[in-house]
This record gives sequence, structure tokens and C-alpha cells, in this order.
Amino acid sequence: MAVFDDLIGQDQAAAVLSRAAAAAKEVVEGGRGAGMTHAWLFTGPPGSGREEAARAFAAALLCPDGGCGHCDQCHQVFIGSHPDLESVRPQGLSYSVKQTRELILRAAGAPTQGRWRVILFEDADRATESAANALLKAIEEPPPRTVWLLCAPAPDDMMITIRSRCRVVNLTTPAAEAVAHVLATRDSVPPEVARFAARAAQGHVSRARALALDEGVRRRREAVLSIPRSLTGVGECVSAAERLVKTAEEEAAAATAALNESETAELRKLYGEGSTGKGLNRGLVRGGAGALKELEDRQKSRATRIKRDSLDSALLELVSFYRDVLAMQFGAGVELANDDLRFDLDQLAKASTPEETLRRIDAIMQCRERLAASVNPQMAVEAMMLALRP
Repeated sequence: MAVFDDLIGQDQAAAVLSRAAAAAKEVVEGGRGAGMTHAWLFTGPPGSGREEAARAFAAALLCPDGGCGHCDQCHQVFIGSHPDLESVRPQGLSYSVKQTRELILRAAGAPTQGRWRVILFEDADRATESAANALLKAIEEPPPRTVWLLCAPAPDDMMITIRSRCRVVNLTTPAAEAVAHVLATRDSVPPEVARFAARAAQGHVSRARALALDEGVRRRREAVLSIPRSLTGVGECVSAAERLVKTAEEEAAAATAALNESETAELRKLYGEGSTGKGLNRGLVRGGAGALKELEDRQKSRATRIKRDSLDSALLELVSFYRDVLAMQFGAGVELANDDLRFDLDQLAKASTPEETLRRIDAIMQCRERLAASVNPQMAVEAMMLALRP
């Protein structure tokens, strides 16, 4: 089916979803539709295309032709305007039980166009425990024409009771060659740049596209991967940590500033700011103070999440660097993710032992765990930098 053509390197998953979409079409037409289930869990490492696969499946369910890829139904799904598709992505650090209950109420409605009511829940692993419990009840007894599509990095990231009620679709990291081919053919990226981006992104499709098309992204990668050779003393370690955290903060601010402003202005307008009439403006704005405070809390949580995700992306870049060093130390005949930095890799590989490289990788992974546990970012990154020092 055409909607699955963009799932790079996911032939097995595409075949499963194609069969399920055909079964779903049978159900709509009054048949049994064996093989169609009402709850799906899409899992796979970052960049494998979990959300893209779920959205393609949603299009296949809502398209009269089972996912032709060019009709109005498919187009509406991919631009996010289809009335029977509810697409949800947690904006903050977690997804609350209140938000989940509101989502469940919306999911209970009948499809407006007679096929399916599809709920695409990205980053479902961000649901709190109470939210997950509420979600479980909805998945256990869904309305007859409601389909839940949950996305998470791994099955173990979801409660076992939810996982056991979903059909799991496992996606894998696409091969660098496949990603490079897509960049070259669909995005008109020069072949050499496409190969570099695909290799550096380690199969992460959106990351590879950003590296190929955005010079700013390439500069940030270079800045991160220059860190190992800059850690010559304690002062340099502290400075490197400060730069890394500051860059993450700036990225979060840039990503949220315009959105925060428009959301706040819209809410103020909703509560009457700027309205005329005696006492009208003041009363409505005062009545909306609680809503404004709730919005500010959500915006702060979203900024924290973006900052944390930015830091985590930088840490994974460092992991890939030291993994390449380890490969060179063992003489492994594998393709290096950072082959464009072979001189730096070779220098560090000769100046250290495999045991030291493994300890550095462990220090980065420990920093990731600390950040996930809400440890102060500056302190966590400084401790990591000191552990990376030669």
C-alpha cells in the first residue's frame, strides 16, 4: 500500500500493517476482518519511524482504498486535519491522568465518516502511572470502531497490562545505505552529503535529514564532538559543561518562545482581555487567572522537556564518538559513525585503553540517568565531563 512506502527499512512491519488494514476494510464492509485488533503498540529505537508507521496505518484505516496515499482522506491524515484522527503528543515531561481522561472521552465518540475513530498517542511512555491505569481501562473495552495506536521506545516502557492488550509492531533502525538513498532521491541531497548524514545519524531518519539540510545542526554536532579533545583540565571540564547546558537552554527557548506567546495571547483573548464594557474585561481576566497559571506550568514543563531532550541528543553523540574509539582500539572492522573525525578518534584510541573508553561511556550513560531523574543539569554534566577527562 502506498502509505507504507515511506517506512524506510521496515518491510516486515509494513507487511503486517498492510494485512491488518485489509482486515479492517473487511470489518467496515460487514465482514469478520480476522487479524484486525483495536489496540496497537509501535516500538523501536529513536529514528526508526514509530510515529510515521502509526500515522501511515491510521491513513490505511481511514482511506476507502486501504491507504492509497493520494486521496483526500490520506492527505488529511498526513497533515493532521482528519476529523476521525486524534493525534496526541505529550508536551511536557509527562502526560497526566486529567489529560488522559479527556482523551478517553474524545475517543468514545463515533467516527464522523463511518470508518474508524483513531487515537494516535505518541510518546505514550510519558504517561504517569495513574494516567496509564486510566488508559488501560479504555484499551480493555474500546468502542467498536475505535482504534488505539500507542508509540513507545520499547515494550517494557509500557505497563505490562497495557502491553498484553496491544498488538506490538517492532521497528528496527534502518540501514545507513537505505537512509542515504532516501535523502539523495527524495530530498535531492548530494550523494556524498547523504552518506555522511546517514552514517552520522546512525539510521535516525529525521536526524539524518537535519544534518544533511541544516548547517546549524552540523555546527552543533561539531561543537559536541570537539568536547573530548578540549577536556585538558578541571577548568575546561566546567566550561564545556556550561556551554553544553547553555546551548540546550537556548534551543529550548528558541523552540518555545513564539508558541508560548501565541498560546498566552489566545488564552487571554478567550478570557476577555481587550473586551469592552464596564467591569467585563477585569472580571473575565481575573476568572482566567487559574487557566493562565496552568498554561504557564505546562509551558515550563515543555521547555524542560525540550532542554532535556537536547542534552540527551548531545550525550548520545558523545556515546557514538567513544564507541568509535572503542571499535578502533579493538580493531573491529565496522563502519564508524564519525568517520569524518577519524584523526581525533585515532589520537584518543592510541592515548587510552579500552577499559578507560568503557568507563567514559558508562559516565555518559550515568549522566543520562541522572538527567532523567531530574538532577540539576549543570551538576550532572560537570560530573560527566570530569569523568571524561584524560
